Amino acid sequence: MSFRPLPILFINLGGEMLYILDQRLRAQNIPIDKSKKVMNDIISTMFNQRFMENLFRPQEIYSKKGMRTVFDRLAHASIMRLNTASMDKLYDLMTMALKYQVSLCLRPSDILLVTFNHLDAIRTFVEDSIPICNQVETVIRMMIKTYSSLSMGEFQLIRQTLLEFFQDIHIRVSIFLKDKVQNSNGRFVLPLAGPVPYGAEIPGSIRYYDESGKHIKTTEFPSGSKYQASLREGSVDMKGDRVIKLGTNMYSTVRPTDTTVSSPPQKTAVVSSTAEDATANPNPMVKAELNLLAHLMGAVETKKEKSGFRVNMFNTDEEEEQFAASRPPPDMYDFKVINIDASKIQKSDELTRIMGDLSIPESSGQSSKGDDLLELMDSAS
Repeated sequence: MSFRPLPILFINLGGEMLYILDQRLRAQNIPIDKSKKVMNDIISTMFNQRFMENLFRPQEIYSKKGMRTVFDRLAHASIMRLNTASMDKLYDLMTMALKYQVSLCLRPSDILLVTFNHLDAIRTFVEDSIPICNQVETVIRMMIKTYSSLSMGEFQLIRQTLLEFFQDIHIRVSIFLKDKVQNSNGRFVLPLAGPVPYGAEIPGSIRYYDESGKHIKTTEFPSGSKYQASLREGSVDMKGDRVIKLGTNMYSTVRPTDTTVSSPPQKTAVVSSTAEDATANPNPMVKAELNLLAHLMGAVETKKEKSGFRVNMFNTDEEEEQFAASRPPPDMYDFKVINIDASKIQKSDELTRIMGDLSIPESSGQSSKGDDLLELMDSAS
């Protein structure tokens, strides 16, 4: 496990959320001034300096429930409102898009280039607002300082931790199904051919060396696929050619219907059910800390403004009703935690100590090291 992936996960998921919201705001013909306000408010809240400084501290990744609750609050940091079904759909699209991008990275360090693609796009969203643009550029500098000097092994640990976060999430998304990069069971189809990682050679040759290390001969063999060399390495500067397209806005040239989440089978909606339950019955401690987070960021909810409006992630009411009906019951995937009191067992003190370490309170929604959000807010206070 790595203690560095949290900023990468948060920024990339946030970038995907902004892509989708921008597409829906345009599809629903929301006035430009209101659309700008929504995007500016969310980005300003997302890149709050105090929050970012705490986010970049080495720490364990948030739980799925905690991460979903954070983005639920972030999506409502402006005058825009999403109902439960739309928020579920939004988060499904965000997570599946990022899972696909992480899966397609040829090198572990390409995750950094994916993040910079998101940051570059976010910067263009607020290029007419200098203070918010400066916030984004500050985070880009933090990314360069934190990640540009990491080794390939450290990036591999980050990639592994991210894939563990997305493990068992197999939600079908229409844009992936239409492009035939996702099967009907929600699993991605990874290409066998194409470019090889930068610095790697094209498969198909075997070199022979003698005992002294002198090259003797080279033989060729059919590799079974068509590969091509990567001629350039992506830039990790403030502004530059990232080379790879992962992390760019895939909704900018597609139809609104391409943001559809297909109705998943019951057994493949485990994470979505958990996410829905996170907003329906949030951990009281997490809810209190998120309220405090909103106060610190200046995005605390006030009384409803007359200019507020609702954004729908669905094209029709029938589509929304079908999506809501396909969701499993909130308690379908609740897991009971069994506490075993070993203190009464007449065994060694060592057994009692071990069982005490394994006991987890039922109200705990985070790791054994404590509530990540609570730790974040304690330090921010």
